[in-house]
Amino acid sequence: MDIISKIVLILVVIGGLNWGLVGAFNFDLVAFLFGPMSVLSRIVYILVGLASIWVLFSSFYPGREISK
Repeated sequence: MDIISKIVLILVVIGGLNWGLVGAFNFDLVAFLFGPMSVLSRIVYILVGLASIWVLFSSFYPGREISK
């Protein structure tokens, strides 16, 4: 697994855990840590979104899977 795949996997896990917390407890961990819609929290949200797009497209192209 290359470094980009590891970073993408970490970001997707962070996003999944954050959404799980929002759904279960109405608690946004990213907003709690960095401030609601602060520059840093927006960067985290953007990176998680880009990571999820990476995972989506890599599932259609077997040469770039996440768990290689």
